[in-house]
Amino acid sequence: MNHFEYKNGELFCEDLAVSDIAKEVGTPFYLYSKATLTRHFQAFDSGFEGIDHITCFAVKSCSNIAILSLFGGLGGGADIVSGGELFRALQAGIDPGKIIYSGVGKTESELRYGLQSNILFFNVESEQELHRLNTVAADMGVKAPVSFRVNPDVDPKTHAYISTGLAKNKFGIPIHEALDLYLQAEAMEHIEVKGVSCHIGSQLTLISPFVETLRKLKAFVGRLAENEITIQYIDLGGGVGITYDDEEPPHPKEYASAIKEELDGLSATLILEPGRVIVGNAGILVTEVQYTKSNRGGAEEKHFVVVDAGMNDLTRPSLYGAYHRIEPVKEDVDLVQVADVVGPICETGDFLGKDIRLPHVEQGDLLAVFSAGAYGFTMASNYNSRPRVAEVMVSGDQFRIIRERESMESLIQGESIPEFVEK
Repeated sequence: MNHFEYKNGELFCEDLAVSDIAKEVGTPFYLYSKATLTRHFQAFDSGFEGIDHITCFAVKSCSNIAILSLFGGLGGGADIVSGGELFRALQAGIDPGKIIYSGVGKTESELRYGLQSNILFFNVESEQELHRLNTVAADMGVKAPVSFRVNPDVDPKTHAYISTGLAKNKFGIPIHEALDLYLQAEAMEHIEVKGVSCHIGSQLTLISPFVETLRKLKAFVGRLAENEITIQYIDLGGGVGITYDDEEPPHPKEYASAIKEELDGLSATLILEPGRVIVGNAGILVTEVQYTKSNRGGAEEKHFVVVDAGMNDLTRPSLYGAYHRIEPVKEDVDLVQVADVVGPICETGDFLGKDIRLPHVEQGDLLAVFSAGAYGFTMASNYNSRPRVAEVMVSGDQFRIIRERESMESLIQGESIPEFVEK
């Protein structure tokens, strides 16, 4: 459940009319509900009550420090994949002892930053990374806590671009090769083995791939024990999906129940990396209609609704062909046309929705793009030199801008014209 609902024909976020927020903030903007963020985090986390676990929110899905701070206050940690995400998590007050560092391409400076910050552990994804980390840790005179991200070769049955657990994907170490790396790590003076990790993909709508993965991990932990390697943490990653259209993902409690049952007999602390399942339906993108137009090609007439948000603001439809429900902020039951909702970017691929069934909309009307809380703002860009939009959070009957809209001046920040360029 989320806190975006129509009251007397008008869309509200908690106790505020979205149109009233738009009058003060301008469009486009991302809008998040604090009550929904809190409810979703607690619904996920509480499913694992009774076992040792840490819910490490996937920062890549929604990285605003206000949201990270909210989750930190609820006892959450952070799953990060860059030095920038580590900086954000620390600025938000996340306990470093609840931060895990994933990603296939960690630089030397990023490894050093993680060690200086005393994070829980690094998810190492290659032999070269292990050796680099050992070298950096030796230079600093410390031991680096590590888990290895093993690739279980499980089909997550999701979009190919967000599948991460198959042998053909770039992530992790093939599970049949991982024991050798653990043995190497055990022999290294500046490495401390902490756990075993995996992540098979995003937007999964079935529980069975998670269960299959966990079974493979349990068997692998048994092989490690046979080699006198003790595991303190099992990181199962994230990937639980949400409803965008007609998907029927498992409820977090159903997912938790299946995982807890499969974990029976293991004493390790469970690490979870939810992202989309918590923030996806806790945010919307609000945009204003600039023009409506129709193009006739042969016998067909194509209708377009041109809005002030584009593919640079919400990339998922163009990148993945992803569906987002789009509705007017002021409800209208008169369905008059099917139209493409498109933005101002100079690309044919610039659309927020194709063949969307919309009531009659006019210039100046507001539209809400739903399920935009995950991988919305974090994937935004300045393409076509468009300033990135504002982010806003609502709590009850008040709102705060948690990220200012970028200015024109910010577009050229850091740029300069060298003296050898003729004027």
